[in-house]
Amino acid sequence: MYDEFKSIYGETIMAKIFIVEDNPDIIHSTTQELNKWQHDVITVNNWQNVANEILATNPDLVLFDITLPTFDGFYWIQEVRKHSQVPIIVISAAEIDTNVMHAVAAGANDYIMKPFAMTVLLAKIQALLRRNKQTTDAEEIMWDHNSFNPLTNILTNGNGTAQLTPTEGAMLQVLLSHRNKTVSKEQLLQWLWQGGKYLNENTLNVNISRSRTKLSTIGLRQCIHTERGLGYRLVENNE
Repeated sequence: MYDEFKSIYGETIMAKIFIVEDNPDIIHSTTQELNKWQHDVITVNNWQNVANEILATNPDLVLFDITLPTFDGFYWIQEVRKHSQVPIIVISAAEIDTNVMHAVAAGANDYIMKPFAMTVLLAKIQALLRRNKQTTDAEEIMWDHNSFNPLTNILTNGNGTAQLTPTEGAMLQVLLSHRNKTVSKEQLLQWLWQGGKYLNENTLNVNISRSRTKLSTIGLRQCIHTERGLGYRLVENNE
C-alpha cells in the first residue's frame, strides 16, 4: 500500500497533525490511519481553549471540524489565524457552498466533505504539507518595486506593508508565477481549492476584492486586472 500511495502522491512528509473534532469514531479512525503513515496526532483537551492549544503544540497541519462543543470551527480558525499561518483543512458534513466559502474566508486552505475516503484525506494532507514546505524554503519574491514573503504572506513596498491571508497569499503567488498572463477563474479554483467542487466564482470574487482592498493601501489596487469573461492578470500598477 505504501508503494502505491508513494507512486501517486510522492514521498510522504511525516508531520504533527492537530485534529479539532468531537466525534470519537472519526477521531479514532483518522488517528489510526495517520499513525500508519507515521504522523503524530494531537487532539483537543479543553474546548474552551482550542486556539491556544493549537498554538502551544505548534502543529504542521490542523484538521478542523465545523460543528464543535463550544463556538464553531469558523470562530476557532479565525482565532488561530491571528497568530499562525499553519495549514488548515476543514472537515464539513454539509455539502453547501456557504459553509465552504465561510471556511475559506475564515482562513482555511482546503476542505473535505464527510463521509470521506482516508486516501483522499491523506492526499490533501500531503499536498498541503508539500506546498507549505516549498513556501517555507522559498525566498522572498521580488516584483517591480514590491517584495512578497510567501512564508508570512506580507507584501512590502515603499508605501508600506499589506498582510494577506494564506488564501490571498497563495492566489498572489499563482498570479506572480503567471505574471502578465491571464489566469482563468477555473484554474485558480483548481490550484487553490483542489477543483473547487463546492465553491463557485463568488468565493474567488470575494478573495480578489479583499486582496485589492489590502493592496490599495500600498498603492497597488489596479495591479490585479480583470480580463472580462476570462480571468485575472497581474500587471504593473500603472498599466
